[in-house]
Amino acid sequence: MAPTPATPQEAARPQEVAPSRPGRPLPAALRGVLRRLGAPWLAAVLSMGAYCLALALHGSYPLGPRSRAVNDLGNQFVPFHARLWDLLHGTANGDLYFNWSSGYGVPFLADFFTYLMNPFSWLVGLFPRALADFPVFLVTLASIGLGAALMTVFLGLLHPGSGWLRALLSVGYGLCGWVLNDGFADPMWMWGLVALPLVGIAADWCVRRTRWVAGTLLVAVAWAGNFYTAAMATLAMALVLGVRLLTAPPGARGDRLRAAGRAAAMAAVGIALTGPVLTVSLLASRAAQPAPEVLYRHRPPPLYQLAQLLPGGHGGSPAPNIFIGVPGLLLVAAFPFVRAVPPRVRIGWYALAAGVAVSFVWKPTVLLWHGLALPNGSPYRAAFVLSGILVMISWLALAHRPRPRELAAGAGLVALLAVLCRDQGAVSTATWVLVAGGGAATLAALAVLTVPSGARTDRTRTAVAAALTGTVLLGSAYTAFSVTAVRDRIAWFRPKTTLTPASLAVRAGLAGRADWPRSRTDPGPHEFANNDPLLLGGEGGSYYSSYVPAVTARTLQALGAGWYMRGRHTLSFEDPVGRAVMGVGSYLSAAHGRLTAYRAPHAPLLTVRDGPPPAAGGEPSTVFARQERLLGAAVYEVPRLTPAGGAVPLPVRGGWLLPPAPLPAAGRKVAGPDAAGTAFTARCAPGGVVVWSAPWFAGRVGGPGGHVEGAGKYDITANAASVLGRVPADGKVTVRVHGQGWQVVPERAVGCLSPRRLAAAVGALRGPRTLTADGHRLTARLPRGAAGRAVLAVPAVAGWSCAVDGGPSRAPASDGGLLAVPLGRGAGQLSCAYVPPGLRPGLAVSGAAGLVLVAVAFGGRLRRRSRLRPSKEARA
Repeated sequence: MAPTPATPQEAARPQEVAPSRPGRPLPAALRGVLRRLGAPWLAAVLSMGAYCLALALHGSYPLGPRSRAVNDLGNQFVPFHARLWDLLHGTANGDLYFNWSSGYGVPFLADFFTYLMNPFSWLVGLFPRALADFPVFLVTLASIGLGAALMTVFLGLLHPGSGWLRALLSVGYGLCGWVLNDGFADPMWMWGLVALPLVGIAADWCVRRTRWVAGTLLVAVAWAGNFYTAAMATLAMALVLGVRLLTAPPGARGDRLRAAGRAAAMAAVGIALTGPVLTVSLLASRAAQPAPEVLYRHRPPPLYQLAQLLPGGHGGSPAPNIFIGVPGLLLVAAFPFVRAVPPRVRIGWYALAAGVAVSFVWKPTVLLWHGLALPNGSPYRAAFVLSGILVMISWLALAHRPRPRELAAGAGLVALLAVLCRDQGAVSTATWVLVAGGGAATLAALAVLTVPSGARTDRTRTAVAAALTGTVLLGSAYTAFSVTAVRDRIAWFRPKTTLTPASLAVRAGLAGRADWPRSRTDPGPHEFANNDPLLLGGEGGSYYSSYVPAVTARTLQALGAGWYMRGRHTLSFEDPVGRAVMGVGSYLSAAHGRLTAYRAPHAPLLTVRDGPPPAAGGEPSTVFARQERLLGAAVYEVPRLTPAGGAVPLPVRGGWLLPPAPLPAAGRKVAGPDAAGTAFTARCAPGGVVVWSAPWFAGRVGGPGGHVEGAGKYDITANAASVLGRVPADGKVTVRVHGQGWQVVPERAVGCLSPRRLAAAVGALRGPRTLTADGHRLTARLPRGAAGRAVLAVPAVAGWSCAVDGGPSRAPASDGGLLAVPLGRGAGQLSCAYVPPGLRPGLAVSGAAGLVLVAVAFGGRLRRRSRLRPSKEARA
């Protein structure tokens, strides 16, 4: 076709050069991309803006004077991010494989995979370490925005329609009840908000039989970011895909089977790509100290559970937090009445939502959602997937343009729900404001927007759109504000900070005393956070993680350290011999009401001992005997306790059973024999240090130089062995005990330590000529004539291998729970390295999955070329 000739007016115009004309229209492809990205960006901006507005109104960190509200579990994540900062800047003791700072040496890769693989966590490297809590907040904020944006994209694949309306509904997903009540304090869980629409997009491509390789990569990204919540998202999206295939218009049965097969293969290969994440974490979990027993006692009442659909409240009892805002709730309620949606679709999606809701409160399916183990905490961590399903239902309702009377029927259901749940704990004043005010505005706006386009003007549509957008923004912000205000009144969510001037000063002081690896600098007590060594520096015993190795927890507790949560949270030693055995040369103590630094006699981190380890003749019965065995010398007197006054104890096997003896209230004296609780006496050499060891005792213990508070509870909380003062000149040690309820005091609860013997024992231990700790490796030049065995003051966790004088690497033995390496005669050098168990198999699985992905991509490219290449007949 010949080109159309230019008109005289066009010919007279100067010729334009495309690159130099800023007013030239954008190319059609670029305009399409911007148009497609506009709705996701709107969802992200609105959801993040509403969340920030709520925090500013409430005055919460970082937009107000209040501290960042986190629960006791969330308080561990700032130290983990501080550790990530150290890794990114090369200042950490250890590397991704091993963490020398916590638990006197623990594996770290499983912690990294579980707590720090949310890509937004890596923002911490862009900020000063002293501001590590701010990027932790950004993890939550950015995950909210990205989750809402991706949900907007997925809704468009689920059913075509207005991107702007999809964005408004996705704001309800980004600020759903799970985010505001559960996920906000756990930055790694927030990746689940992203994983659900990511997996949904991949599943939709399976339905359309396109982009299998890209979909597989999306699944891998979802699982790599946080495999725990990604597993929940994958299970939920498998159910969504099943409903979509079952409710699709009647067609070829083979197409449905092929779509399901493509999805199964995509999920399998995508998950396999994250092989190391799964294998390392699985083996670390199996080797971890078991969590306290958790029982699923009862499900919430039906009305209490239904009340969680209403926004603005926070109930006092555990329940799935699922609200998605008033617009989403109104459309979900209207969905059964929308006649434009085929009945099978309405029934299928409602059945899906009801089935998932029931599965959250039935123990067998609660176990299924949580990897066949009841979580130590809320049993409703998967609630975000139901919020996502409700948002999908609301979009299906809105995309089919519900009529005003259908919307009115949904509003009636919402009103009935509010009336029925009016007395439930999750319903507050904010709930009524949102349901009544926000519901009326939303209903009016949707009624105008869903009428035929010819019945309204562009100006009317713009005004209504602005009103609805403002309603969603303000309603979401008010919901987040009200939930935060209620939540902050609960003690468990008490606001706290970790990076304070006090903790920063402590960190600076510890850095000035560092002597690693010749000795450890222990931050000492649990003072600022659940992982003080990660926050403050040093090489302490405190460690809080789901992956605390059982070997670490039991070894440290057997040697006199304390623990919480049945050993999932270990503590540092508080007695001189425990510190000496573990090579602690400097430590902090809060014994006198303020943190004070002390020096201590200590053994080298690596000691060379003559002969093999002591023959296994049964575990020593006391902490004092176990410490002496590792120290290699007798330093204690361990007398029997004798009752000497107060409430009369009952003799039991291995100790004494004390009757309750409550402490007097402040300012009031108690007369009579119970005033002093129960007194015990023992005799030791004068001048010794009195050490008290009763791991499971709860109450107060007074000694010659002060008292300690015990909070023991078998086998949940263990007390550390503690110093009670000095043995008096007459050699008579008196200990007064007040038990909380009936308590057992061990017969050998007191050990009298000789400082002179301890100093001699430490001085007699031979250390290496040089010792280097580089990441997950230790290298030592041994003293001349070294023979027997080398003992490393590191718990003997699996994964270590050691070589003597360049010989073959072998797994070390255990000496009292610590690493021990046989040396033979005349050994000169020892090298040890740690490799996380499961890493090599995981890499093999990941490599195999990568080969499958490459083969599929290459094969698909060849098939496309063959289809485009003309046949011989066509070329002829």
